Amino acid sequence: MLDKIRKLLAKAEDPAATPEEAEAYAGMAMALVAKYGIDQALLDAKKVDSEREPVVDRMRTVSAPYGMEKAVLLHRVSVPLNVYIVRHSRVAGGSYPVHMFGTDSDLDRVELLFASLLIQAVRGVAAVNWVPLGETLVGYRKAWIRGFANRVGERLTEANDQAVREVGGNTTSTAMVLADRRTLAIGRAKDAYSNLKELKGPKVSVLGYGAGQRAGSQADIGSSRLGQQSATKAIG
Repeated sequence: MLDKIRKLLAKAEDPAATPEEAEAYAGMAMALVAKYGIDQALLDAKKVDSEREPVVDRMRTVSAPYGMEKAVLLHRVSVPLNVYIVRHSRVAGGSYPVHMFGTDSDLDRVELLFASLLIQAVRGVAAVNWVPLGETLVGYRKAWIRGFANRVGERLTEANDQAVREVGGNTTSTAMVLADRRTLAIGRAKDAYSNLKELKGPKVSVLGYGAGQRAGSQADIGSSRLGQQSATKAIG
Protein backbone atom coordinates (compact mmCIF):
# COMPACT_ATOMS: atom_id res chain seq x y z
CA MET A 1 0.00 0.00 0.00
CA LEU A 2 2.77 2.44 0.93
CA ASP A 3 4.55 1.63 -2.33
CA LYS A 4 1.41 2.52 -4.30
CA ILE A 5 1.13 5.79 -2.36
CA ARG A 6 4.79 6.65 -3.07
CA LYS A 7 4.26 6.13 -6.79
CA LEU A 8 1.20 8.37 -6.83
CA LEU A 9 3.03 11.07 -4.88
CA ALA A 10 5.97 10.89 -7.28
CA LYS A 11 3.61 11.43 -10.22
CA ALA A 12 1.97 14.40 -8.51
CA GLU A 13 5.37 15.94 -7.72
CA ASP A 14 6.53 15.63 -11.33
CA PRO A 15 6.86 19.15 -12.80
CA ALA A 16 5.72 17.73 -16.13
CA ALA A 17 2.31 16.79 -14.73
CA THR A 18 -0.55 19.12 -15.59
CA PRO A 19 -2.62 20.56 -12.70
CA GLU A 20 -5.47 18.24 -13.69
CA GLU A 21 -3.20 15.17 -13.63
CA ALA A 22 -1.65 16.17 -10.30
CA GLU A 23 -5.14 16.65 -8.84
CA ALA A 24 -6.20 13.19 -10.02
CA TYR A 25 -3.12 11.57 -8.49
CA ALA A 26 -3.78 13.52 -5.30
CA GLY A 27 -7.27 12.14 -4.97
CA MET A 28 -6.14 8.56 -5.43
CA ALA A 29 -3.23 8.87 -3.04
CA MET A 30 -5.36 10.65 -0.46
CA ALA A 31 -7.88 7.82 -0.40
CA LEU A 32 -5.15 5.21 -0.05
CA VAL A 33 -3.42 7.00 2.83
CA ALA A 34 -6.65 7.30 4.79
CA LYS A 35 -7.74 3.72 4.11
CA TYR A 36 -4.31 2.32 4.98
CA GLY A 37 -4.25 4.08 8.34
CA ILE A 38 -7.75 2.98 9.30
CA ASP A 39 -7.14 -0.62 8.24
CA GLN A 40 -3.96 -0.73 10.33
CA ALA A 41 -5.70 0.76 13.37
CA LEU A 42 -8.68 -1.60 13.20
CA LEU A 43 -6.48 -4.66 12.79
CA ASP A 44 -4.34 -3.55 15.70
CA ALA A 45 -7.37 -2.96 17.93
CA LYS A 46 -8.37 -6.63 17.58
CA LYS A 47 -5.10 -7.82 19.12
CA VAL A 48 -4.45 -8.38 22.80
CA ASP A 49 -2.72 -5.47 24.53
CA SER A 50 0.69 -7.15 24.59
CA GLU A 51 0.69 -7.60 20.80
CA ARG A 52 -0.54 -4.17 19.76
CA GLU A 53 1.65 -1.64 17.99
CA PRO A 54 3.44 0.37 20.67
CA VAL A 55 3.76 4.15 20.62
CA VAL A 56 7.33 5.02 19.70
CA ASP A 57 9.19 8.24 19.03
CA ARG A 58 11.32 9.67 16.25
CA MET A 59 13.44 12.79 16.07
CA ARG A 60 13.86 14.88 12.96
CA THR A 61 15.09 18.36 12.14
CA VAL A 62 13.04 20.80 10.09
CA SER A 63 15.56 22.90 8.24
CA ALA A 64 15.72 26.59 7.36
CA PRO A 65 14.66 28.70 5.61
CA TYR A 66 11.13 29.04 6.98
CA GLY A 67 11.81 26.39 9.62
CA MET A 68 8.92 27.48 11.82
CA GLU A 69 6.44 27.39 8.94
CA LYS A 70 7.68 23.97 7.80
CA ALA A 71 7.16 22.72 11.36
CA VAL A 72 3.57 23.97 11.15
CA LEU A 73 3.14 21.94 7.95
CA LEU A 74 4.44 18.85 9.76
CA HIS A 75 1.99 19.51 12.58
CA ARG A 76 -0.96 19.87 10.21
CA VAL A 77 -0.09 16.56 8.57
CA SER A 78 0.40 14.82 11.93
CA VAL A 79 -2.89 15.65 13.65
CA PRO A 80 -5.27 13.76 11.31
CA LEU A 81 -2.85 10.82 11.24
CA ASN A 82 -2.77 10.29 15.04
CA VAL A 83 0.75 11.59 15.60
CA TYR A 84 1.75 14.18 18.21
CA ILE A 85 4.77 16.40 17.68
CA VAL A 86 6.85 18.56 19.99
CA ARG A 87 8.83 21.41 18.47
CA HIS A 88 11.98 22.49 20.27
CA SER A 89 13.53 25.95 20.22
CA ARG A 90 15.32 27.06 17.10
CA VAL A 91 18.95 26.01 16.82
CA ALA A 92 21.87 27.64 15.02
CA GLY A 93 21.09 28.17 11.35
CA GLY A 94 17.36 28.56 11.87
CA SER A 95 16.40 24.87 11.99
CA TYR A 96 13.98 23.32 14.49
CA PRO A 97 14.35 19.89 16.14
CA VAL A 98 10.99 18.13 16.20
CA HIS A 99 10.13 15.10 18.34
CA MET A 100 7.38 12.87 16.94
CA PHE A 101 5.24 10.39 18.89
CA GLY A 102 2.99 7.69 17.43
CA THR A 103 2.91 4.11 16.22
CA ASP A 104 5.39 3.11 13.53
CA SER A 105 2.66 2.79 10.89
CA ASP A 106 1.26 6.24 11.68
CA LEU A 107 4.73 7.80 11.78
CA ASP A 108 5.53 6.23 8.42
CA ARG A 109 2.42 7.83 6.88
CA VAL A 110 3.34 11.23 8.31
CA GLU A 111 6.96 11.01 7.12
CA LEU A 112 5.86 9.95 3.64
CA LEU A 113 3.30 12.71 3.23
CA PHE A 114 5.41 15.43 4.80
CA ALA A 115 8.36 14.70 2.50
CA SER A 116 6.13 15.05 -0.55
CA LEU A 117 4.25 18.11 0.69
CA LEU A 118 7.51 19.82 1.60
CA ILE A 119 8.68 19.47 -2.00
CA GLN A 120 5.41 20.94 -3.23
CA ALA A 121 5.46 23.79 -0.70
CA VAL A 122 9.08 24.74 -1.39
CA ARG A 123 8.45 24.72 -5.12
CA GLY A 124 5.31 26.81 -4.73
CA VAL A 125 6.75 29.41 -2.37
CA ALA A 126 9.88 29.77 -4.52
CA ALA A 127 7.64 30.88 -7.37
CA VAL A 128 6.41 33.83 -5.28
CA ASN A 129 8.62 36.67 -6.52
CA TRP A 130 6.10 39.52 -6.47
CA VAL A 131 4.08 40.72 -3.50
CA PRO A 132 1.41 43.43 -3.15
CA LEU A 133 2.38 46.95 -2.12
CA GLY A 134 3.04 47.13 1.61
CA GLU A 135 4.01 43.45 1.93
CA THR A 136 7.51 42.02 2.40
CA LEU A 137 8.61 39.01 0.37
CA VAL A 138 9.67 37.06 3.47
CA GLY A 139 6.46 37.81 5.36
CA TYR A 140 4.30 36.93 2.37
CA ARG A 141 6.12 33.65 1.82
CA LYS A 142 5.78 32.68 5.50
CA ALA A 143 2.06 33.36 5.34
CA TRP A 144 1.85 31.37 2.10
CA ILE A 145 3.32 28.28 3.74
CA ARG A 146 0.96 28.58 6.73
CA GLY A 147 -2.04 28.88 4.44
CA PHE A 148 -0.82 25.88 2.45
CA ALA A 149 -0.31 23.86 5.65
CA ASN A 150 -3.70 24.65 7.12
CA ARG A 151 -5.57 23.80 3.95
CA VAL A 152 -3.68 20.51 3.66
CA GLY A 153 -4.64 19.69 7.25
CA GLU A 154 -8.29 20.35 6.47
CA ARG A 155 -8.17 18.12 3.41
CA LEU A 156 -6.53 15.28 5.35
CA THR A 157 -9.19 15.51 8.03
CA GLU A 158 -11.92 15.39 5.38
CA ALA A 159 -10.26 12.37 3.74
CA ASN A 160 -10.05 10.56 7.08
CA ASP A 161 -13.70 11.24 7.84
CA GLN A 162 -14.71 9.95 4.42
CA ALA A 163 -12.60 6.81 4.83
CA VAL A 164 -14.20 6.12 8.23
CA ARG A 165 -17.65 6.30 6.64
CA GLU A 166 -16.60 3.94 3.84
CA VAL A 167 -15.27 1.30 6.22
CA GLY A 168 -18.82 0.40 7.16
CA GLY A 169 -20.04 -0.98 10.45
CA ASN A 170 -20.04 1.23 13.52
CA THR A 171 -18.40 4.50 12.46
CA THR A 172 -18.40 5.72 16.06
CA SER A 173 -16.33 2.72 17.14
CA THR A 174 -13.90 3.27 14.27
CA ALA A 175 -13.50 6.93 15.20
CA MET A 176 -12.86 5.93 18.81
CA VAL A 177 -10.13 3.50 17.77
CA LEU A 178 -8.36 6.30 15.88
CA ALA A 179 -8.83 8.74 18.77
CA ASP A 180 -7.32 6.20 21.17
CA ARG A 181 -4.17 6.01 19.06
CA ARG A 182 -3.71 9.76 19.20
CA THR A 183 -4.46 9.81 22.94
CA LEU A 184 -1.71 7.27 23.52
CA ALA A 185 0.70 9.39 21.43
CA ILE A 186 -0.13 12.48 23.48
CA GLY A 187 0.36 10.54 26.71
CA ARG A 188 3.78 9.34 25.59
CA ALA A 189 4.80 12.93 24.77
CA LYS A 190 3.65 14.19 28.15
CA ASP A 191 5.63 11.44 29.84
CA ALA A 192 8.74 12.69 28.03
CA TYR A 193 8.16 16.41 28.64
CA SER A 194 6.83 18.08 31.75
CA ASN A 195 6.47 21.62 30.42
CA LEU A 196 4.65 21.42 27.09
CA LYS A 197 3.10 24.63 25.81
CA GLU A 198 0.62 25.11 22.99
CA LEU A 199 2.00 27.17 20.12
CA LYS A 200 0.07 30.26 19.05
CA GLY A 201 0.53 31.44 15.49
CA PRO A 202 1.75 34.97 14.73
CA LYS A 203 -0.08 37.51 12.64
CA VAL A 204 0.57 36.85 8.97
CA SER A 205 -0.10 38.39 5.57
CA VAL A 206 -3.76 37.82 4.71
CA LEU A 207 -3.04 37.82 0.98
CA GLY A 208 -0.10 35.45 1.31
CA TYR A 209 -2.11 33.12 3.54
CA GLY A 210 -4.95 33.02 1.02
CA ALA A 211 -2.59 32.26 -1.85
CA GLY A 212 -1.07 29.42 0.15
CA GLN A 213 -4.52 28.04 0.96
CA ARG A 214 -5.39 27.94 -2.71
CA ALA A 215 -2.18 26.04 -3.43
CA GLY A 216 -2.93 23.69 -0.55
CA SER A 217 -6.30 22.90 -2.11
CA GLN A 218 -4.48 21.52 -5.15
CA ALA A 219 -1.58 19.82 -3.33
CA ASP A 220 -1.18 16.06 -3.36
CA ILE A 221 -1.87 15.06 0.24
CA GLY A 222 -1.70 11.31 -0.17
CA SER A 223 -6.00 11.13 -1.63
CA SER A 224 15.75 9.65 15.97
CA ARG A 225 15.24 9.57 19.52
CA LEU A 226 15.43 12.07 22.41
CA GLY A 227 15.12 11.49 26.15
CA GLN A 228 13.65 13.71 28.85
CA GLN A 229 14.56 17.26 27.88
CA SER A 230 13.21 20.76 28.29
CA ALA A 231 10.98 21.72 25.37
CA THR A 232 10.24 25.41 25.21
CA LYS A 233 7.37 25.06 22.75
CA ALA A 234 5.17 22.32 21.40
CA ILE A 235 2.70 21.88 18.62
CA GLY A 236 0.25 19.01 18.68
